[in-house]
Amino acid sequence: MKIAVAYENGQIFQHFGHTEQFKLYEAVDGKITHAKVVDTNGSGHGALAGFLMQNGVDTLICGGIGGGAQAALAEAGIKLYGGVSGDADAAVSALLNGNLGYDPNVHCDHHDHEHGEAGHSCGDHGCGKHSCH
Repeated sequence: MKIAVAYENGQIFQHFGHTEQFKLYEAVDGKITHAKVVDTNGSGHGALAGFLMQNGVDTLICGGIGGGAQAALAEAGIKLYGGVSGDADAAVSALLNGNLGYDPNVHCDHHDHEHGEAGHSCGDHGCGKHSCH
């Protein structure tokens, strides 16, 4: 498992599209085996999903994230845990222990089957009774 956390000064950075660094964690059997901080080199918004793919990431922990970035991550097969704040290392430990507090509504998982059909995008409107952002 390779986990990326939108990162700034040890904390989870709250604006995914403006992330300048990710902390990348490799985990085996629920334990962190390696961690390093990498610069995005100015990649923004949609390009960040490609950056994460190039680094072999399969899971992302972040704060706020918009609909376009959510769609790019979904297309890349990267599992999103959004709406998280606080210490990056603690969040990864909580994820590995199965008790990470995150906002499931941040990624509109109640109707994933509709994404991409008839031009639907979570970035275009609120999804049902909540906002995707």
